[in-house]
Order: sequence, then structure tokens, then C-alpha cells
Amino acid sequence: MSIWKIGDVTITKILELEATGGSKFILPDATPDAVAPYAWMQPHFVDENGQLRMSVHALVVQTPTHRIVVDTCLGNDKEGRHVPGWNRLQSSFLQDMAEAGFARESIDIVMCTHLHVDHVGWNTMLVDGEWVPTFPNARYLMAREEFNYWENETDNAEQRAVFSDSVQPVFDAGLVDLVETDHRLCDEVNLVPTTGHTPGHVSVRISSKGEEALITGDFVHHPCQMARPDWAATVDFDQSQSTRTRREVFARLAGSGVLIIGTHFATPTAGHIEREGDAFRLDV
Repeated sequence: MSIWKIGDVTITKILELEATGGSKFILPDATPDAVAPYAWMQPHFVDENGQLRMSVHALVVQTPTHRIVVDTCLGNDKEGRHVPGWNRLQSSFLQDMAEAGFARESIDIVMCTHLHVDHVGWNTMLVDGEWVPTFPNARYLMAREEFNYWENETDNAEQRAVFSDSVQPVFDAGLVDLVETDHRLCDEVNLVPTTGHTPGHVSVRISSKGEEALITGDFVHHPCQMARPDWAATVDFDQSQSTRTRREVFARLAGSGVLIIGTHFATPTAGHIEREGDAFRLDV
């Protein structure tokens, strides 16, 4: 388990799964030969064979007044997922979360950076054949533009399944708040629009006592995209916009001291962006 302190705020990573070499369908440009020049990525983010290491995890943000889960991974028992290892997954995620001190009933906000399969799965859990809210005492926050887009998306079968089992049930339970992409959750936490990956994608900024962190969401999937911001993900809604977002955010944060916590970065998951020639690197 990884834990970071940002002033009065504690951020805890709850791991669902970590894998090496399974990211070709997301970042096909990041071949072993292509990543070889970037030695700073080894050993944490690239193995000795040039295969990318990636992670699926949630981040629990404990402020003085709120307990927030940012993104809820894949979830157990979900069907219709296109990645074989994600279909009907069985993990100890909720138990691990409870053992870290975060019982699901204690969460008061769930923040979805966007509504893709690996960010909403534990919004719900299967109980007696029905999908029910996993965090019954939480408000589930989603960007209005993001929700409206996926609610009306009918061509993507997997995403329809995701919306049906992981989004619609919490909406029907009256637990969803649709917010703007610059919404402030509390004194220490606000959203930052980082569009391109999806229509209403957001990152999450934490600021306390002069310290600052940014939870990325999926405007960046892997640190290799700091070296090559032009390597857009195959699943980016607008690849030109996602590339512009990466360049703009990296340039703004390089050398700033802001802790970058990657939503899919393998352990150690967080670091600081620095300039590297015409591009960037992550120092951990």
C-alpha cells in the first residue's frame, strides 16, 4: 500500500491489479524499441524486456472533513468486458480497502474522473443478483458532460454494459450528483478539466498547507507519454485534444513540485514532472 501526505490530506492507494506487458492495446506506439531510449522508466515503469508496467487502483483521499474515493477500478462479477482478465473478475479489493481503514460505509464521496470500464466498476456490487451501490452513504460525483455523453452512447456494446451495471444503478438510487468540470469538492479538493480521453474527463487537484498533488485520471496512462506526449491512447475520444492536454499540463507542472499521482502508474505510482530536452520525465 502506498500513502502520501499533502498538508492535512492523506492519499492512500488501494490496488486492484498490476500487470506487465498487457498495455499494447492501449499504447501501441510504446514498443520495447521505442521506449528503450528512456532509461529513467526502468525498473518501475518498464521491465528489462521493454514491457510497460501498469496498474488499476483506486485512491482514497482523506481530508479533515471528507473521505473521497477517486475512481473505483473494475469491480467483481462484471460481464461483457472485452479484456478477458477483466471479465467476471474476483478480487479482494473491498477487503483490502477495509483493512486499510476505509470501510465502504465510511466513504462520503465517490469521484469518477470519467466513466470508462476501469474507473467505475466498484460503484456497484452484486447482491442477490442485483447491482447495488457499493458505497451506500456516498454521493457519486460525475461530470455532467461525461454522464450525458455515455448515457446517450448506443454504438459501444461494452460501454453500454458498463453504464448499465456500474453507473445507472447509482443514478437510479438517487446518489449521483452531476457537476461541472471545475467543481470544488471541499476546501482541499477540486476538479481540473483535462479533456481528450473522454468528452468530460477531469483530473483531481489536492491542495493543503502549500503542498499540492494531481490525480491524473487517464489524460496520461503511463509515464512514457511524458517522454512522448504524442503517443495517444487508442481509447482516447479525441487523440489530438488528449495530446494537447498532455503537453499543456506537463509544461505547466514541470519543475513545480506538484506531486503527480498516476491513476494507472505502477508502483511507486507518484513522482514529479521535470523537463527532459523538448519533452518530460517523471522523477520518483
